[in-house]
Amino acid sequence: MKLSKQDILKALETISVPGEGGNMVETGAVKNVMTFGDEVIVDITITNPSLQAKKRTEVDILKTIHEQVYEKAKITVNVKVDAPAAPKVNVIKGNAIPGIQNIIAVASGKGGVGKSTVTANLAVSLQKMGFKVGILDADIYGPSIPIMFDVEKERPLAVDIAGKSKMRPIENYGVKVLSIGFFTQPDQAVVWRGPMAAKALNQMIFDAHWGEIDFLLIDLPPGTGDIHLSIMQSLPITGAVIVSTPQVVALADAKKGVAMFQQESINVPVLGIIENMAYFTPNELPNYKYYIFGKDGAKNLAEDLKVPFLGALPLVQSIRESGDVGSPAALQIDTPLSEAFKTITQNVVQEVVNRNQALPPTEAIKITTMAGCSAPKK
Repeated sequence: MKLSKQDILKALETISVPGEGGNMVETGAVKNVMTFGDEVIVDITITNPSLQAKKRTEVDILKTIHEQVYEKAKITVNVKVDAPAAPKVNVIKGNAIPGIQNIIAVASGKGGVGKSTVTANLAVSLQKMGFKVGILDADIYGPSIPIMFDVEKERPLAVDIAGKSKMRPIENYGVKVLSIGFFTQPDQAVVWRGPMAAKALNQMIFDAHWGEIDFLLIDLPPGTGDIHLSIMQSLPITGAVIVSTPQVVALADAKKGVAMFQQESINVPVLGIIENMAYFTPNELPNYKYYIFGKDGAKNLAEDLKVPFLGALPLVQSIRESGDVGSPAALQIDTPLSEAFKTITQNVVQEVVNRNQALPPTEAIKITTMAGCSAPKK
């Protein structure tokens, strides 16, 4: 079959480059189309440097030509990246912490989706992979990381570093941890206004001796608010991971979480979305999957938002039990759960590698306005 250039261009007008809007022909992304019988060569230039965008562009072109023009067409797609000289971001110099290589914010749009559980198990999986890991529990009003690491009764000690007194993080399972939970009583409610919470966080960040850390995970509170802005104004965040369940209510809030990090005034790269409680498999029926909260909700959301899908975790009683007794499920060896956390962690690491290769280091943000409201000045 002899293919025509006009038919190919007409098909390409139905798709767009990820994250750029408009169809790829009208926007000028398609630079050249050549046909030789049933062979097609498409040269295209995109501005998104991520591996995800390049792969998605190639897949979309292949699928569209096969579906709309000729299903047996032999297609070659040449993707060239023409990234802008500087990212669109309003930044100031970041307060990088010496010795910390990557700072990953773990967030969720709403509470109860297992964000802290995922954070704890990501940290353990990273440590098992040979990385040096720390967790900053920034969930000021509901700190749970100390319980999950069986250190809720511990208290950080002071250590002298170059003549300055610093806090030494509590360490268990090879992971360093700091949390407001170390400084309050179990039955004591933290009733603080935003500035007080921000001050406490800054003390845990900058008055601590973290040492050499490959990954510092920040367990953020649910939602999008004061604490999130304070963290991003204080630290250059490498990237953010969003945790959600598949249900519609959780997805709506997760979408807001992604939008917060992607705002032009913030511009923190979203490394991807993790779907927690994806399905339930009872012990007596190991081959059955019950999609209690819906099926593939977070996966579909990731595709819609053009961000990576990092993986899915089942709704399993042992995950909850492990967290309650201070022994994260990822500590287990060669179990389906530990392997699931390992796979997701490997995906996170790969996205960090992609991000660090494609983009300049993130700097702490300077927010002047947010949704029409004045933000606290630095």
